[in-house]
Amino acid sequence: MKPIPNDEDRLWEQHLFREEPEPDFTLQVMKKLDGVSMECEAEVNFFVKKSSKTHWMRRMGVTAAAVVILAGGAWFAWDYKVGPEQPAVNALNNPPLPNIPVPEELKYSYLADDYKRLKPLGLVVNPNIHIEDQGYTLKIEDVLVDRSQIVLTVQQNAPDGSTIYSVYPEMGRIHITDGQGNSIASLASFGDPIQNGSKYQRFVYQLQDEIPDEVVVRGELGHLNIGSYYNFETKSYEDKDVTVDWSFQFNIDMTKAKSLAVEAPMDNTYTTPEGLKLDMTQLVRTPNGTRLDMNVSLSDQLRAKVGEDWEKQMDLLYHLEIPETNEYRVFNGNRTNARQAKFRLRDTSQLSLDGGQMRLSETWDPAIVTVNAKKIRFVLDGYTIPVRDEKSLEVDLEKMREDAEFYTYVLQFEQFGDEILFSDFNYKPLLDSYNDSKGDREEYSLVLEGYGSFRNAFNGDHWVAVDQEGKEYPVEVIGFPDQPNADGEYVADNLKLIVRGYYKGSGTKFTLKRTALVNGEYRDVNWKVDLPSFTSLPWQK
Repeated sequence: MKPIPNDEDRLWEQHLFREEPEPDFTLQVMKKLDGVSMECEAEVNFFVKKSSKTHWMRRMGVTAAAVVILAGGAWFAWDYKVGPEQPAVNALNNPPLPNIPVPEELKYSYLADDYKRLKPLGLVVNPNIHIEDQGYTLKIEDVLVDRSQIVLTVQQNAPDGSTIYSVYPEMGRIHITDGQGNSIASLASFGDPIQNGSKYQRFVYQLQDEIPDEVVVRGELGHLNIGSYYNFETKSYEDKDVTVDWSFQFNIDMTKAKSLAVEAPMDNTYTTPEGLKLDMTQLVRTPNGTRLDMNVSLSDQLRAKVGEDWEKQMDLLYHLEIPETNEYRVFNGNRTNARQAKFRLRDTSQLSLDGGQMRLSETWDPAIVTVNAKKIRFVLDGYTIPVRDEKSLEVDLEKMREDAEFYTYVLQFEQFGDEILFSDFNYKPLLDSYNDSKGDREEYSLVLEGYGSFRNAFNGDHWVAVDQEGKEYPVEVIGFPDQPNADGEYVADNLKLIVRGYYKGSGTKFTLKRTALVNGEYRDVNWKVDLPSFTSLPWQK
């Protein structure tokens, strides 16, 4: 946690794209590093021409600033510990959770804290669902309930006791309805994944704006083919042709959950310069978290640029400021190691309509965002969305070869934060199936070599080289890493772009084009919203 920054502090935050660690964590790291020597690499090659010096100095300036900020964070961590010992969570002013036993199915996940918050308030329901058919069992116990969500924990076992996953949330056979069978909840998702190897599954449903005093949870699981399994000996899926009936139904009284919530309508709208429209509609506070609802839509111009299924990949970058507790919480979308909302709903049921919109809901955990904070400011820092974009670069091989005698990198390609620095080129023998239908003729095709740093994973990228006569040559990229590094970047130290069929006699000048579907990041936003406050919280009375 860190204090609310001034404009200069926030500017550095945006440059570094990361929130600093918690003070306790920083202090422990500094203690571990006490007395450890750190050595720099002996030799680093950079551009030496003027424009490249500027690029290098900009990078070194950000790096130096990062060192200063981290050093300041280490000082702050030390200063944080000076004086009386502080309780672990007192910075958020959260009361300690009750020391009560937690059921096994919730014990080893962060839902254990949810259970401790909801159980004393009577918001944990045990339907005692235990169905066995032909030795296959289904169990549902300890359902977590509040005004925002209903969380089911499901256990499924084969006759030998092993865990199976025949029922899963996306199959759409578990419904939450009113007494007339009308759906009143949508399947949401966890912001953080459940631990691998868990023998339990979570079904998270977000309730609609209007719900009855009693809801029905119904599992339409009759005639369920459950015999399919993976045979590790044959390394294949097998089907035993086993059909079971795991159908169930139980009711949940929602009167207490509805009474222990504060709902505030909102009407705050903002449209980015690119045409992304955000419309905040509601803030819901419950004992188990704070939920912000908004509608997301695109202008016709932006819709024409985005890729298919943009709604599944679009993410908001934002932070929350809470003056009362001096909190500053950054939520950086789907970045590596980024903080996530506790629960997230992307309701796309209205997207197919004219001017359709997606409903986006983010629920923040009380351990991260204080539920009883009266003043919370939402600050939009940017957003990411998959867009198609074309960028070209004029290549002069003779100039590259001349510059290579003096410079490490001789050509630069930039697009949406992705950067390739070309250092050299060669002609290498390749099996050129593009020009020989037999696929057995070797030709010396052009290979551009260099270093690449990519903010965006390759997803539908198309590279092509066009010579001065307009002939196109397919380009193949070799050396792109499968996974990003800890900073969320894909770094390729030995990147190669193979221009298939471009030989020594093909000329020395051509245009290199990249048409990419990239997770474009936009920071040209300016939107701050003071979220609705409250008079009192019913669960604290």
